[in-house]
Amino acid sequence: MRFRLTPRDDGFFELFARTGEILVEATTVLTEFLGSDQVRRVDLARHVEEIEHAGDEAAHAVLRRLTSSFVTPFDREDIHRLTSRLDDCLDLVQKAVDLIVLYRLEELPAAVSDLVQVITRQAELTCEALPRLRSPGALSDYWVEVNRLENQAGQIHHGLLGTIFGGDHDAVAIMKLKDVVDTLDGVADAFEQVAHAVETIAVKES
Repeated sequence: MRFRLTPRDDGFFELFARTGEILVEATTVLTEFLGSDQVRRVDLARHVEEIEHAGDEAAHAVLRRLTSSFVTPFDREDIHRLTSRLDDCLDLVQKAVDLIVLYRLEELPAAVSDLVQVITRQAELTCEALPRLRSPGALSDYWVEVNRLENQAGQIHHGLLGTIFGGDHDAVAIMKLKDVVDTLDGVADAFEQVAHAVETIAVKES
């Protein structure tokens, strides 16, 4: 346990908690997006873009606070890393949505919904964990479960690739579908990187 002679800036915790809420909002809209028609998807894609902008604002607020704060709750490099990893999650959710709209993919393999369900659970766990960063050592169940979910996402992704390449799709359709499922798998990977960043903080703070 570290002892500090000067007060630390605890405003970071509120900003990280807000980012967690934004992540859940993004994955919730992603789930609705998959079940919608093309017209509705265009509207929801705009909504995801707005959510991503809100995430960018939260990230910039963290970085501004990092510049102005004399004493931070964790090492500055760890705050920067965590902020960057959270931003990666939102960027990839937006990318997946944009690709589906761009490629005009009306039908997606059923297992895509399973992959998004895993991602949504990762977002929920992350949202629950971020406000508790004041005691990062108590978050081991969080990063263990997020890592387990990433492995599950990897298995679903592998099965999706088998479906895509083993079906009746032409080469262009295969390229489009693979791009989308690879991006969604990247979201799951990004959440695992967030969990690794939290674990690193916990180790240093123990």
